[in-house]
Order: sequence, then C-alpha cells, then structure tokens
Amino acid sequence: MTRKGIIAMLGISVVMAMGAARMANNWVQERMGTAANASGSSVVVAAVSIPFGRTIEAKDLRMMELPPEAVPEGSFKTIDEVVGRVSSQSLFTGEVVLAGRVAEHLGGSALAAVLEPGMRAISVRVDDVAGVAGFLLPGNLVDVVSSKRSGGNREVESRTILQQIKVLAVDQIASQEQDSPVIVRAVTLAVTPKQAERLFEATQEGRVQLTLRNPLDKSEGEVEKVAARPKPRATSAPRHRHVRVSVIRGTEMGSTNVHE
Repeated sequence: MTRKGIIAMLGISVVMAMGAARMANNWVQERMGTAANASGSSVVVAAVSIPFGRTIEAKDLRMMELPPEAVPEGSFKTIDEVVGRVSSQSLFTGEVVLAGRVAEHLGGSALAAVLEPGMRAISVRVDDVAGVAGFLLPGNLVDVVSSKRSGGNREVESRTILQQIKVLAVDQIASQEQDSPVIVRAVTLAVTPKQAERLFEATQEGRVQLTLRNPLDKSEGEVEKVAARPKPRATSAPRHRHVRVSVIRGTEMGSTNVHE
C-alpha cells in the first residue's frame, strides 16, 4: 500500500472514531438528562390520615418522588403550598394531595373554607333520636324528613323534604376522628339557599328527623307525603238504664225497676 493510501486510511479511522465518540457522548447526556428529570418530579403526599375539615400543618405532609408521567394533575410541588389549607375531603396516608381535595383558608372558621361555592351552612337542633342515636359524623350524607300535625292535631303528616345532604359538623366537631356514638344537640348541614329556606320552614311547622344514607347510594326517591291517621276511638259498651215503672193491682199501687 502506498503512502497516500495509508494516510487516507488513517484519516478515515480518525473521522469514524470522532463520530463514535460524539454518539457515545450524546447517549450519555441523554441518559443523564432523563435521570435528572425523573428525580426532579417531587409531589406532596399526606404523611398521616387527615380527616375532613382539619387545617393542614407541615407535620401532616411529606414529599415523594414520582416518574414524570405518574404525576397527577393538580398536585403540589412544595409543602408550603399546602400548609394552612383545609381538607375538604378525608385524605389517607400516602395519598397525593390534590388541589380539589383541599380548600384555601382565607380567614374565619375552617368550616367556612370547606363550603362549596353556592352552598350555605345551617344548623338543626336534634335529640338522640333525630340525630340517629349519635352515629352521625361529619362527611355523612343524610335525608331530612319533616313531620307536622294537621286535622285538629289528630293526624301526623310526614315527608322527605331534602335528600343527599352533607353533614358538615356535629355540635362543634368538624372532624371524622370520632369513631364511637356521641349524642349531640345540633347538626350542621350543607344546603343551597332554597334548601335552607325549606328546612327552616319545616323546623317552624313541626319536627325534622335525619335519616343516614349509604354514601354509595346516589338514588333519589320520589318525595311523597305520608299521613298517619289517628286510631279510632274505642266505643264503650252500652250501659243499661234502669226505668222505674208504676204498677196498679186493683186498689193497690206499687213500683218496680225495669232494665232497658
């Protein structure tokens, strides 16, 4: 092989080596960039179970790394973004905190922060029966039954006036940490303004009773009026009357008692 041929072969070898080095460098940079992006996908998750209606603190949260494609929409990147918000739904340990499950607390009570736009909170006085024997908890769904007397207080009419109403608080408790029955004096419900008017009228006209719903039951039955007719009055047995009858026998007059 001539000298020129040798030089040409060396030149080609150098060019190929440089191309291979560049390709290897690009591959390494691409892998390193992917790893950097994957490690940078941090989201805020619940470190403990957070009940409904609680103001969230830093100790309730922690950070967790997720692949970029697994990061849900509405998640938070820093703990400071979540601290001070109020849980509008219960959060479980390890659950990614989403914007739709926490409400921004702008002042006032934490209960006001969890009210959805257009909703109002109204409290209803209850006893151990109307309060479902103390088994109501914040977050439960209830129906409201109204009853009133009519027909000279001899008939009782009852009807379901509201359905699938969310319980915001029992007495002054707005968390679901209580797991045993507690007899309460008032229950706070989330209603629309029209529902609030209807509920207030029902409390003025008679009594209201709350019925606990299964949270998975989303059906709404037809609202119908039920009239409980009074029991007929017991009729007393007829009384026998005693009638005194005068009897004349010849010149003698006497009297006797006759039973009717």
